[in-house]
Amino acid sequence: MEERSGTKKLQCQRIGCNAMFTDEDNPEGSCQFHASGPFFHDGMKEWSCCKQRSHDFSLFLEIPGCKTGKHTTEKPVLAKPAPKHPVTVPTSSPVANAASKNSCSRCRQGFFCSDHASQPKEQTKQTLNTPVQAEEEKIESIAPPIKKVVIDINQPQVCNNKGCGKTFKERDNHETACSYHPGPPVFHDRVKGWKCCDVHVNEFDEFMEIPPCTKGWHSSNPSQAV
Repeated sequence: MEERSGTKKLQCQRIGCNAMFTDEDNPEGSCQFHASGPFFHDGMKEWSCCKQRSHDFSLFLEIPGCKTGKHTTEKPVLAKPAPKHPVTVPTSSPVANAASKNSCSRCRQGFFCSDHASQPKEQTKQTLNTPVQAEEEKIESIAPPIKKVVIDINQPQVCNNKGCGKTFKERDNHETACSYHPGPPVFHDRVKGWKCCDVHVNEFDEFMEIPPCTKGWHSSNPSQAV
């Protein structure tokens, strides 16, 4: 006997839901979902709609949705997350802009930074026609000193490497303890993947299941994570 269309089990396509429902049993508020997609940066996973975040992939997926509504079989069209800070165009102080760029952790690690993307490093050097230029170049040429941090080898720490997010102890850390993605993650149109291992998929759930492609040491220091 054929199943009536109103009682046929359907799977909700909203992000964070994926529940089974029927057209007859789909009241308002039965679906709990995330209104926009995830944002990944320096090993941190964040829902751009509600700013809930986690280092661990499994804990990140368990963050409940921040919106409610009806279940639907239509896949959502995800908008790109807004930059964390407004993009400003430098007007009167290129020296100040260069100094802030040198102190920006995203720029130093080679990540795209919306705050300083409007003035490349080469252009900044050409515009510095003051005695400050020599001082800035001198600072850039000298590697920053490595700060010594005393860590209890039995203290649980969270690894900041992309794709890892596991809790570890320094006494158990070794050169193959961590499985991670050197990155960066790639989100283009509806394709999601990792540039390091050249694996790309269409569904977010499939992206989360892409196995890490590199072994190395766990790192709890965000500035040293890979």
